[in-house]
Amino acid sequence: MVNELTYVYCISDSPLPVHSISDQKDLECLKFGTFYGYVKKVSPDEFSEENLNKNFNNLPWIERHARNHIRIIGEIMKSSIVIPFKFGTVFNSEESLGNFIQKYTSSLNENLKNIKGKEEWSVKIYCNYTVLNEEIMELSEDVRNLEQEISKSKPGKSFLLKRKKVELIEKEVAKVVQLSGQICYEEVKRFSELTQVNSLLSAEHSDRKDSMILNISCFVNQVSVTEFIDAIGELQKKYKKIGFDISTAGPWPPFSFTSIKEK
Repeated sequence: MVNELTYVYCISDSPLPVHSISDQKDLECLKFGTFYGYVKKVSPDEFSEENLNKNFNNLPWIERHARNHIRIIGEIMKSSIVIPFKFGTVFNSEESLGNFIQKYTSSLNENLKNIKGKEEWSVKIYCNYTVLNEEIMELSEDVRNLEQEISKSKPGKSFLLKRKKVELIEKEVAKVVQLSGQICYEEVKRFSELTQVNSLLSAEHSDRKDSMILNISCFVNQVSVTEFIDAIGELQKKYKKIGFDISTAGPWPPFSFTSIKEK
């Protein structure tokens, strides 16, 4: 096809038989010096800069192609160390990709060295505020003391104290959320080479009714992955009763811990 563009999934330091990647007949592995680029040819009708910007407003198109992008990189990761490229990274030709690789050779080598033997895992913590509010009496001495004072007060004072109790519960819940999030963060850091705190996802984007309070990417040494996962499991057991849900997923392509920069 005339004027095809070169779409890039990732760069690695080792080749992989592309026929081993399921449902991806158009995937190619191209050699550029000591690097291997995993690419496919795409049409400008979809992936030119102008048309790609239009397609970014097409949610079904984005979901289909972005999921496939992550899936392909994930399969390559099973056998190779990879530097993942963001979804929608397109070069005008194989030659322009080769020029890019030549220009950033030093940075690519540094990235490959840094990610060798490590995996990116996500940790997300959610809070069910309804459950936490129900448990706050047991968790907060101040709330318990105020409740006792209310029970001993006359109606007029009791009414005012109940209003104060609502404000106190809100304050104490926020305190528990902040403290619990910090404790969990410090725990996962113990098993991580690096961490990155990410933006919180809204309920609309997380498809959950509870609220996300912490969203972390963790760079974990492969020898520590089992301990890391076990630690998440222990945190889940500890905090589930009071309304927290702590989960981890991975390994993911190391988007959070790779950065190609000119020296």
